[in-house]
Amino acid sequence: MASNRPAPEAPSGYPLDDRGAFDGPGYAGGGAAGDSDGPWEEWNPTEDSVRPVRGKHRVAKQRAGGLARGGTVLGVGVIAAVGAGGMATAEDRPPVPISMPDVGGLAHEISDSLPDAASLPGVGDLISDSGSDSGSDSGSDSGSDSSSGADSAASGPLGQSTQRGASGAGEALRSRILQQADTQQDAAEEEAREAAESAAVKQAATDAAAAQKTAEKAAATKKAAELEAKRKAEEEARRKAEAERLAQLAKSYLTPVASYTLTAGFGQAGDRWVADHTGQDFAAPTGTPVRAVHSGTITQAGWAGSYGYRIVLTLDDGTELWFCHLSSMVKTSGKVNTGDVIGRVGATGNVTGPHLHLEVRPGAGDPIDPMPWLREHGLDV
Repeated sequence: MASNRPAPEAPSGYPLDDRGAFDGPGYAGGGAAGDSDGPWEEWNPTEDSVRPVRGKHRVAKQRAGGLARGGTVLGVGVIAAVGAGGMATAEDRPPVPISMPDVGGLAHEISDSLPDAASLPGVGDLISDSGSDSGSDSGSDSGSDSSSGADSAASGPLGQSTQRGASGAGEALRSRILQQADTQQDAAEEEAREAAESAAVKQAATDAAAAQKTAEKAAATKKAAELEAKRKAEEEARRKAEAERLAQLAKSYLTPVASYTLTAGFGQAGDRWVADHTGQDFAAPTGTPVRAVHSGTITQAGWAGSYGYRIVLTLDDGTELWFCHLSSMVKTSGKVNTGDVIGRVGATGNVTGPHLHLEVRPGAGDPIDPMPWLREHGLDV
């Protein structure tokens, strides 16, 4: 520790001699008491005479632009107070050597050893650039003593403790910021995951609905195709059955004449008939054989006025077939089979030439067009 500077002289009510020493009771050269006490020596305490002062001193850091340093003022005040007390009690107590630490220097060292806030890990990043710039400018203007003191104090015990505290605070702040960032990121990831799951569920539902509609449409199409195929198959079966039936009927039905020419048809109007034509005319030479169209029973045979000679063949279902204008009748009664000759073509009755007039009367009723009836029974006329 550096030696102390001499304390300033304290004011006193005793007079001084020509040597500058006190001239009064109890002092050398002054009065009776001074003669009995003997001479006084100059007070010069050292650091070896007393126990050094221990403990930490909290000294406020000097602000930039101050007129004097806090450590120096404190040291001077302490020394002045101690000197004044010693002088006040010097009359009753023997002189004691006193050694005081350089409090001003110690405070100066401590204050200068404190690190700048901007240099602390984790804290300097939080200080804005503008604050750093203004702080650095003001620090530069305040003088070089503060910066040199802060640099020297960084290596002291108090500076290390402060630096460790500041580092711990910065690390805690950094940990909180990172924790908040992790929490926010986890929340964002969770929200994104939930949104993705919701979208996946909606998409799955949409795909399922589309698949169901597709399946229903395919099922409907398949069913329609099956129905169409069934309809076509049934229609084909009916057609085949009808063809077979007509083939069988063709074996049991024949045209009334083997060779003919179709002339007047059913419903045709003319001046030779009272009403429209009620049958179909097959023109053929006189004497051409007339055959039984189908098996049945001859129920009438004879002259029928304008019809000439007529044979009525009644079929098993009650349908009557009239064969008219015959030149002769071969069979006039009884059962006949398909193809039996029952008469011959002629021109009897109300005619203009030889031909066979054929009428078809279902159930012995009114006549119908013979051509469709003959086709329905497998005859190609």
